[in-house]
Amino acid sequence: EVQLVESGGGLVQAGGSLRLSCAASGFTFDDYAIGWFRQAPGKEREGVSCISSSDARTSYADSVKGRFTISRDNAKNTVYLQMISLKPEDTAVYYCAAANTILAHIAGDYDGWGQGTQVTVSS
Repeated sequence: EVQLVESGGGLVQAGGSLRLSCAASGFTFDDYAIGWFRQAPGKEREGVSCISSSDARTSYADSVKGRFTISRDNAKNTVYLQMISLKPEDTAVYYCAAANTILAHIAGDYDGWGQGTQVTVSS
């Protein structure tokens, strides 16, 4: 069973930084692509970034390119999302998800989801 636990969210001022973590268990971590999604109040969930299972290829939404960096540590079964130059529009609940494939870009490709961590960026 895919189990994912996000951490690292919080309140930060605009221009600040946060690093989110996604700790995984219950599956062969190396075989899964991991994605980060976010959902702001009243808005649809959107993909933020994803990282491949095997060769650490990455993909980013245009809105976060150059500011967010996704990485994975297979020895720790953990994926990170380093966020810098945060903006108020980054405020959302951030979710990580796992997909049993090399790389996945859409939410429907993901098999399991975490509970989310709140990120709030004040202006």
